[in-house]
Amino acid sequence: MTTFLIVIHLIASLFLIAVVLLQSGKGAEMGAAFGGSSQTIFGSRGATTFLNKLTTIAAVVFMLTSLALTMATTKTTSVIKQTAPAEQRALPQQLPQQPMQQQTPQQPINK
Repeated sequence: MTTFLIVIHLIASLFLIAVVLLQSGKGAEMGAAFGGSSQTIFGSRGATTFLNKLTTIAAVVFMLTSLALTMATTKTTSVIKQTAPAEQRALPQQLPQQPMQQQTPQQPINK
């Protein structure tokens, strides 16, 4: 399933790149080269073209495959479920303490 999603994702991404590169930019007319613009004051663009619709479809497919790949490749277990409750955790073992050897006070040396 993951391999199928990766293939669809790659095809959608390459198609999206191609469709975006095929479109002409805003103001690509001859008048735009000299500072003029063919657009109205509010930026009306007219009817959407076929390439704009293809771009929208390719972008939606790309986003859906991205989400599907994310959900398919993440682990289903939670970190919270993997940890044991505090009562069940093993306490670290403590080494038995050795009784301290009592040192006998040294007798002063008489000369």
